[in-house]
Amino acid sequence: MDTVANPEPRTRVEQVAASLAEGIDRGLLRAGERLPSIRAAAARFAVSKNTAVNAYERLVASGRVESRPGSGFYVSGRRPAPAAPPGPVPVAAVDSVWLLREQLDRHYDVRVGDGRPPPSWMESLELGRRLRPSAAAAHESYGSPDGDPPLRRSLALMLAERSIQAGPEAVLLTSGANHALDLIIRQFVAPGEPVLVDSPGYYPLFGKLRLAKARIVGVRRGPTGPDVAHLDEVARGSGARLFFTHSLAHNPTGCSLTLPVAHRLLQRAAALDLRIVESDPFADVLPPGQPRLAALDQLERVIYVGTFAKTLSASLRCGYVAARPDIVAALRDLKMVTSVNSSGFVERIVHDLIESGRYRRHLRRLASRIEAAALQGRTVLQELGLPVFGEPRGGYYLWCGLPLACDLDALSRRAAARGILIAPGGLFLPEGPSGPPMMRVNVAYLGDPRFARFLREEAAGG
Repeated sequence: MDTVANPEPRTRVEQVAASLAEGIDRGLLRAGERLPSIRAAAARFAVSKNTAVNAYERLVASGRVESRPGSGFYVSGRRPAPAAPPGPVPVAAVDSVWLLREQLDRHYDVRVGDGRPPPSWMESLELGRRLRPSAAAAHESYGSPDGDPPLRRSLALMLAERSIQAGPEAVLLTSGANHALDLIIRQFVAPGEPVLVDSPGYYPLFGKLRLAKARIVGVRRGPTGPDVAHLDEVARGSGARLFFTHSLAHNPTGCSLTLPVAHRLLQRAAALDLRIVESDPFADVLPPGQPRLAALDQLERVIYVGTFAKTLSASLRCGYVAARPDIVAALRDLKMVTSVNSSGFVERIVHDLIESGRYRRHLRRLASRIEAAALQGRTVLQELGLPVFGEPRGGYYLWCGLPLACDLDALSRRAAARGILIAPGGLFLPEGPSGPPMMRVNVAYLGDPRFARFLREEAAGG
């Protein structure tokens, strides 16, 4: 039996605006016709007057309605033509640029391959209300290239909870984790230089390294972390001195590094003189005591990258690097040359959410949502007979096997034609597709019955 997905809830403002917009688009309200008064609209939709005003303002912004001061709101004579119903998206549905672009453009209805949670999972933070106390900061000067000092102090305290001893001077704020990775690549990677990465691993990182003309070398990723013996082999064979890895709730497998593997990895890194870049995007919803390379190493040869994109909002673009002060100083200079600084406005919003306690309350709700969705998602995959790799827990991702005979590229294209986003496993392998077919699935969307229905139809031969 299909599990019914809960649609993302609309706010009352959106509901009222959508209802009126439908009437206008269907011609039930004609050009020049006066809309009900604010009082009448509030009574009709059982909302407050402020909600009715905000709904009307949305219609003005969309061009459907015009405001006539002292008279009211009227259907615009210049309203836009209704949008044509979306058809199949003409894209390859198999390459990494397509998948990354789709995170932003959002053409597909069923987003099982998405890398982010639904926006509704973050709405309880009331970010709009939190913007107002910081609005004056939008007009201030550039500020320190290190980033907002109060947020850096808060991050130092949060890192200490994870047993990473890093004062504010060892923390550099960035415009998200991808900005942090860009700075690190600029600083440490020369054209033609070999660089080690998880395989499977974070596919946008592969794109950044290719732009830097690096030679990418994959290190097999197992259910308990990187294969240390394989890392030793490929590091010695390639001469690589830099390894990018994602320790906990790994993207794409969802699995986490264990303490024994972490110890062995750091021992080999010391013997090989290997610098490690450790990404930890789910840190805030994971237990602080889980094994982290940065905690075991205390930032001696580990550069630690964090972000609020997965737990707060991808739109805010706020991340950070924790590293030795000399490395932070070098990255800060690069940041100044390439982007001047990060957004102090955004950073103050994030600090306000942390300082007020709202962020921690939000994290508790988010962790519960992830756990419930993962349980439901594993049930769906089990019913479909699709195995899950390892024992993932705490993040958004499961690494899911498919029948050996499956042509995953063709499957992804057929899914795309039906508005279903699939993330083919080959995109997460630096060497390209190999081995049995796999796909990354986001637990937040696995409950949508259209995904299960599609796979059942595929298994039955369409």
